[in-house]
Amino acid sequence: MTRLAIDQVLVLNDNYIYLLHDAVTGATAAVDPAEAEPVLARLAERGWHLSHILITHHHADHTGGNLALKAATDCTILGAAADAGRIPGLDRGLQDGEDIELGSARAEVLLVPGHTSAHLAYWFAAEQALFCGDTLFSLGCGRLFEGSPAQMWASLERLRALPDDCRVFCAHEYTQSNARFAATVDAANPALAARIAEVEALRTAHKPTVPSLMAEERATNPFLRADQPALAAAVGLTGAPPAEVFAEIRRRKDTFR
Repeated sequence: MTRLAIDQVLVLNDNYIYLLHDAVTGATAAVDPAEAEPVLARLAERGWHLSHILITHHHADHTGGNLALKAATDCTILGAAADAGRIPGLDRGLQDGEDIELGSARAEVLLVPGHTSAHLAYWFAAEQALFCGDTLFSLGCGRLFEGSPAQMWASLERLRALPDDCRVFCAHEYTQSNARFAATVDAANPALAARIAEVEALRTAHKPTVPSLMAEERATNPFLRADQPALAAAVGLTGAPPAEVFAEIRRRKDTFR
C-alpha cells in the first residue's frame, strides 16, 4: 500500500515539480523545485510542511527554488555528493546505491549520468514511483551536456530494467514533441502509433502526459529501443552496437524541428 501522496506542480511553462507527502509521518519533499513560490503556495493549500528537497541535477530549472525554500521552511536539501559545488544549499551529498528515507517511505538513489555527470534518480519501489529528472522523458531522454552516448545508454538501460508498473515522473512536459520525433525513427511500431494518439488526446484536453509507465516507455520510447534491430535499420546502422545506434538517434533529435 502506497504511503506517498504525489502532487504535480507545473511551472516555467513545461517544468514539473513534485511534492511527495508521507501520510504516516507528515514528511514532505519537493523534487527539483525550479521556483519557490508555487511550492509554498501548494504546501499551504495542502497543509503540508516541507521537510526535504530532492535534487536530480544541478541545472537552474531544477534548483532555482532551493535557497528560498530552505529559508522559509528549514528543509534539508539532498543531491549528488559529486555536485556539492553546483547545488545551492546542499545539506547531504548522496552516492549511487544509497537508500534515503522520507518519513516512513524509502527510496534508492540511482546514479544515471549522461545529461549531467552526476545526475541522480530516486526510485521509491514500494510506491512504484521513479523521479528521473532529465535522464528519461516520456518518449524521450535528455540532451548529453556532460556525458557520452555510452554513459547515457547505460543509464537508460538501468532505468528500463525497473518493473513494468514503475511510474515515470520525469521533469518536463515534452511528450508531444518527443512523439513527433519518435515517429520519424520508429514509424513501423504499432505501439508507438497508439501511444501518439493517446498523447495527442491528452494534450488536446490540456491534461498532462506524465507520469507514464515503464512498460509503455520500453515499448515506444526510441531511446530505450536502441538495441532493437528495427531501430538500428531505421537509422542506417544495422548490426551496430546499441550505444552507437543511441548516439545517432540522439544526434537526430538534437537537430529535429
